[in-house]
Amino acid sequence: MRFEDKNVIITGGVGGIGQALVELFAREGARVLFADRSAEDCEDLVTRLHRLGLDAEFLNGDLRQKSHCEALVAEAADRLGGVDILLNNAGIIPRGTIVETNDDMWFSALDVNLTAAFFLCRAAIPLMREKGGAIVNTSSTWGVHPGPGHLAYCTSKAALAAMTRCLGRDHAPDGIRVNAVCPNEVDTPMLRSGFLRRGLNPDDAIAELGKTVPLGRVAQPAEIADVIAFLASDEARYICGECVEVTGAKPVYA
Repeated sequence: MRFEDKNVIITGGVGGIGQALVELFAREGARVLFADRSAEDCEDLVTRLHRLGLDAEFLNGDLRQKSHCEALVAEAADRLGGVDILLNNAGIIPRGTIVETNDDMWFSALDVNLTAAFFLCRAAIPLMREKGGAIVNTSSTWGVHPGPGHLAYCTSKAALAAMTRCLGRDHAPDGIRVNAVCPNEVDTPMLRSGFLRRGLNPDDAIAELGKTVPLGRVAQPAEIADVIAFLASDEARYICGECVEVTGAKPVYA
């Protein structure tokens, strides 16, 4: 029960890593408020949690809207009693080179992957200053070591990694630890949808992709959630301003 009586915000709560995070933190005693766009998907997750004997609350909405980001923090303060941990986990993956990237792809990547985290951190940090807290951003190995054909995604995730380091140094004196996890490929619906768009069988593609990983397989969402939980916990109490790569030893270009 590492997070007993902790108040936690999780964005992207119904995605692959997001669901693993919501379940993990609820199971370990946290009061969880998660966010995602679809109210129906959020309700389905709450129903699944109830079947497991767990509980969480949600606030659906569009993270591209500053008002929703600020409302999420305000709702956590009201419903949960404060904000101890913020997990900026939501993300999208527009694919394409610069000539294949239209305006909507570019600005959506920046809005969801970067600016939403900015709005949420700016709203949450003042609430954390009294007793400290932890923020974990989900960046990407592709943000630290940009790969080909993902201009908007790599740029937004690189900026999120830089923002993490800046916040970590600025707010360590406040007792607020800010870190990022940087996964390589993870077996999520988002990754599988990319294979479908390319006309590939997702199961076969995941298996082939796993052969390029020195550990022999693509990461599962729970394995990334475990690292995020570690960074948010007291076990990582001296880790601040870091971007932790979780890759199975696979470089971006393999």
